[in-house]
Amino acid sequence: MTDFVDNKLGWMLDDALRMPETRYAILLSADGLLIAHSARIDRDEAERQAAGMAGLQSLARSTAEFCGDPNTMWRQTVSEFDDGYVFLVAAGPGAYLAVSATQHVDMEAVSYRLQELVQRLGKELSTPPRQGAGT
Repeated sequence: MTDFVDNKLGWMLDDALRMPETRYAILLSADGLLIAHSARIDRDEAERQAAGMAGLQSLARSTAEFCGDPNTMWRQTVSEFDDGYVFLVAAGPGAYLAVSATQHVDMEAVSYRLQELVQRLGKELSTPPRQGAGT
């Protein structure tokens, strides 16, 4: 399992933020634990956001039936706010990548970059579920 203490994967998230108008990035487990965070966000805030993002992806997955098939797989959620966007994507089994950006970001470019990052980093961006954690 990834070492949560030393933020070993933080450099990967910093790489994702080289795009104009991006702000913060975090990598989290399905149960809301912070795995890594970009340099632009402090650890306490990253942990708080990881917990929120876990809830967001859980809600999104629970609405799959609204798309017509209750067994369809959740892949991405984009939330829009007055001052920007939050992109939340599946990053492997039990792991999610979240990036925030300003309202001026090229949304298509960010989505593509996140999928590219997930594909390129594959196994390093995934974490197995914790023993005893709910499904």
